[in-house]
Amino acid sequence: MQAPPGSGHGAFHTGQLTMSPFLFWIFASLTLVFGAAVVINRNPVASALSLVVSFLGLAALFMSLDAFFIGIIQVLVYAGAVMVLFLFIIMLLDIRAEEQRRMNWLALAGGLTIAVILLSQIFAVVERMNLARQTLAPLPGQPVDDVRNIGALLFSSYNLPLQIVGVLVLVATVGVVLLSKREPR
Repeated sequence: MQAPPGSGHGAFHTGQLTMSPFLFWIFASLTLVFGAAVVINRNPVASALSLVVSFLGLAALFMSLDAFFIGIIQVLVYAGAVMVLFLFIIMLLDIRAEEQRRMNWLALAGGLTIAVILLSQIFAVVERMNLARQTLAPLPGQPVDDVRNIGALLFSSYNLPLQIVGVLVLVATVGVVLLSKREPR
């Protein structure tokens, strides 16, 4: 049985495209907390795993907004393939030497100062925007075939850039493999 047009098909809306505020705050806080853990962790493996959890929280936010294709791509491409590459590069590093390095407190204080200044500027800009105070119109409830549209666009208008990116990724992968096989001194 098919749902009537305009009724939507996600589990997080009733009549129009809205999501539960409770779920939004859970997924948003999960993404932010583990995003901060990526920067705070001294161990690169723990930092990479925190990045995976942050990507999963972001994918959950996309899914709850009925952007299923973007959510699945977030999990497959970023939490899957990109993190495998990150972990491969981390394994090439000398983790023991990095863990024994002392913390540069001056650089940490400077970085925190810059982060606080940037955050206060973002809040000041958002506070002055009139659009931030208005409720946006609901999204149209018509189901859109994201995969078909993105595939048609990629293979018609952006075929050459897609092929160039594929060749660049292949060359980068071969370069990493060749660099990892060098003889230790």
